[in-house]
Amino acid sequence: MERSILSPSENAESLVEIGSARTNLTFVKEFLLGILGGAFIAFAAQGSNVAIHTIDSVGLSKTLAGALFATGLMMVVISGAELFTGNSLIVISCLQRKSKWVSMFRNWLFVYLGNFAGSLLIAYFILHSGQLGFSEGLLGGFTIKIAVYKTGLSFESAFFMGILCNWLVCIAIWMASASKDIAGKILAIFFPIWLFITSGFEHSVANMYYIPAGILAKANEEFAQAAISLGVSAEQIANLNWGTLFTRNLIPVTLGNIVGGAFFVGTIYWFVYLRKGKSSR
Repeated sequence: MERSILSPSENAESLVEIGSARTNLTFVKEFLLGILGGAFIAFAAQGSNVAIHTIDSVGLSKTLAGALFATGLMMVVISGAELFTGNSLIVISCLQRKSKWVSMFRNWLFVYLGNFAGSLLIAYFILHSGQLGFSEGLLGGFTIKIAVYKTGLSFESAFFMGILCNWLVCIAIWMASASKDIAGKILAIFFPIWLFITSGFEHSVANMYYIPAGILAKANEEFAQAAISLGVSAEQIANLNWGTLFTRNLIPVTLGNIVGGAFFVGTIYWFVYLRKGKSSR
């Protein structure tokens, strides 16, 4: 009977080939697939916001958000889109000398830009769809509140929460890659993603939606007043802008995501199962 799952060493070898294929994509395909990846994560982020924006309990709201957010990575993995955070695992292919480092960095760049473009597209569509007006503008206020929180993190906090996040995201992708059927991939993705969202860790691509959505929403006076009713100060809203998106969140979170995925998952598993062409199992 054929096994439904790859062994860790077989999975590592499979990810070498997957990484090699990704670095052989043209930059146009990397960018376009990145747009799709960013859009899928943005859909998941927005759906999570809708589900929890009226829930006062932090633990309960994060638990529910995590259950919904996992859908985003499922769409990325199963549909063949590209996600910057998951592509941290291309490092395995580079360490195995099946991909060039410069090709990996090029992939990261164009996929990152595509993810950002896809996230902005969904944020723009959501704003103009009128959806942020749910609950008499409370969803818009909640969207601003999330963005304010994320741009209020210290560099250190954002960096380490970025590490923890992508450690779990890449473990989800590692396990999904090991499964040979869609049901197995869905289960493999669901629990680590549920855990990272419930824990409140920071995902750079998700934040490409969360923060721009808040920046766009704050221009609406109704949404701004709703945010103030949720405990956000006028000064905090004023400090929410495109500059703080990068300096207070995306830069440290992105760096942390790279460490969490490329080192704590990719490099360690390569060392254990593939170094010098020898697998441990």
